[in-house]
Amino acid sequence: MPQSLLSIGDLSRRTGISVSAIRFYEARGLVQAIRTRGNQRRFMRADIRRLSFALIAQQLGLKLTEIEAELATLPQGRPPTRRDWQAISRQIRTALQAKIEMLEKTRDLLEGCIGCGCLSLDRCALYNRDDRAARGGAGPRFLLGDRPQDFDDDRRLSTGSRVSPRQRRRSPP
Repeated sequence: MPQSLLSIGDLSRRTGISVSAIRFYEARGLVQAIRTRGNQRRFMRADIRRLSFALIAQQLGLKLTEIEAELATLPQGRPPTRRDWQAISRQIRTALQAKIEMLEKTRDLLEGCIGCGCLSLDRCALYNRDDRAARGGAGPRFLLGDRPQDFDDDRRLSTGSRVSPRQRRRSPP
């Protein structure tokens, strides 16, 4: 076996990922095995990094579909270059920054009214009186990006139907 190729067991030992998980990732297209004449899987050394990236990205909270999309931008059949990894890094940084902002917002708002409609906190009456945040839809509206002031009046489209705060922000002035 050429030194540049690894068996699935070797890949498992090098990454700490179980053989069954490697097969799963292979089925999802994160790595691509080369088959020997005996139909055994062999992987490129660069697959160590691809799988390690997948592990780290999952620990950072990225969804498998996001990881798949990023790894799909890497070349198959040759080791990714530094430039290839830098491009992915820029994308991941953007996604991580959005998650950090959401976590900070959650941390800052969690003790108060989050716009979920429970109205159990005394302060909720100030921010979400009579559950007016429900106009924006289900869930914790303030954590999802709506603000208490978005619900201060009943803005309506020319058709007379209610407009959610998200629709208001998207619609032209």
